[in-house]
Amino acid sequence: MDITLEKASDTNASLKITLTPADYKPEVDKKLKDYGRKVQLKGFRPGHVPASLVQKMYGKSILVDEINAMLSKTVSDYIRENKLQVVGDPVPDRDSADAIDWDSQTDFAFSYTLGLASEFDIDFSDLPTVNQYEIQAGEAEVDTTIAELQERFHAHAHGEEVGEGDTIYGELKQISGGEFTAKTAFPMNQMAEEAKGQFVGKKKGDVVTFVLEQAFPDEKARANATGVKKEEAADLTGEFTFEIDDITRHEPAALNQEFFDKVLGVGAVENEEQFRTKVAEIIKSNYGRESEQLLRLDIEKMLIDNTPILLPDEFLKNWLMEVNEGKFTPEQIDEQYDDFTKSVKLQLIKNKIADKADIKVDFEEVLNATRQMVREQFGFAGSEDEEMNKTIDRIARNYLMDEKNNGQNYTSTFNRVFDDKVIGYAKTQLTTASQDITVDEFKALVENR
Repeated sequence: MDITLEKASDTNASLKITLTPADYKPEVDKKLKDYGRKVQLKGFRPGHVPASLVQKMYGKSILVDEINAMLSKTVSDYIRENKLQVVGDPVPDRDSADAIDWDSQTDFAFSYTLGLASEFDIDFSDLPTVNQYEIQAGEAEVDTTIAELQERFHAHAHGEEVGEGDTIYGELKQISGGEFTAKTAFPMNQMAEEAKGQFVGKKKGDVVTFVLEQAFPDEKARANATGVKKEEAADLTGEFTFEIDDITRHEPAALNQEFFDKVLGVGAVENEEQFRTKVAEIIKSNYGRESEQLLRLDIEKMLIDNTPILLPDEFLKNWLMEVNEGKFTPEQIDEQYDDFTKSVKLQLIKNKIADKADIKVDFEEVLNATRQMVREQFGFAGSEDEEMNKTIDRIARNYLMDEKNNGQNYTSTFNRVFDDKVIGYAKTQLTTASQDITVDEFKALVENR
């Protein structure tokens, strides 16, 4: 076998492979013998079909399959062993391949066009500083968060007059076209705006006459208000009366020990000052995760912006057209090409960092990441329960080995672990500057990204 790489430029090359009988014949002969032992042909006992007949029937297809398999492995091995920065897939010269005479040729020559990325290196000491934002929760954010928590842990109260956000309980009676009656509740927030004025300000014992479909034009809301099935609610129309028996509303939870215990756990804090301090810490922690994500994006952008890499643009655009089989026009490829090249360059950079730092990902790391995903998805905290851990392990392994998606679960998890390790390493090599920032300023930064 003869393999030669001919570089036309920094980004374009051709890989030429020449095969002689010594390269493929031993494996082809072995497979022909296997066929001869297994093939069943009328007039011959199993395993006694003449070799010449087996050759005539199956020789060409076995030869083609074997050479194709050999070529695929040879190209992949050559690229890996020579650490070529190949982008896209090697494109075979189909004209020369179609001209092969499989019946008479014994030597075969194949050619592949390769798209290459130009040579580059990563020197962390030459890269600019990246900001790491420390989000500070001010009084306004703490006040807003506490108000939201008070609403979430609201108390129920009884009102004297109907308000827009109340729920009113009473007896509903049909006074035209039927005899429907029911004890029910009207959530005022589900009532049409133009009908609310008939109820707001009314008191217990008051009777309101109204048109049901005008108050609840949505059939789902009408079903909820009347207590019947949705399909039955469509037939409930016309004038009704509603006698108000009770009025309830949500009131924000009071800032007391009961509220503190509900939000943070029993005894976590003892007064409002401690509660506010704890809420501020939680806000900072929650935004800390978002800050880490922004830092990751900033590192990736900085690496792309400061690592000059040339790509074979014409080759890649043609390759994208071919692999997408007419799904995109050349104009659409041009529109999306910039984003595509950024992702290509970023992956090349990450691979270079991993190679220099000897970063690898093994199966146990992928499995551990999947176990953690299962714990988070199903709300399992860290546990010493052996049976629970066995269940988590089984779910994780089944997810990774799911044959229905052709190994995509394993591949996507592997890539996520790989990316995490590369970015984690980059953080230790780069210079980062801590910068305090308010929540609003941070939100603006995220929106601009």
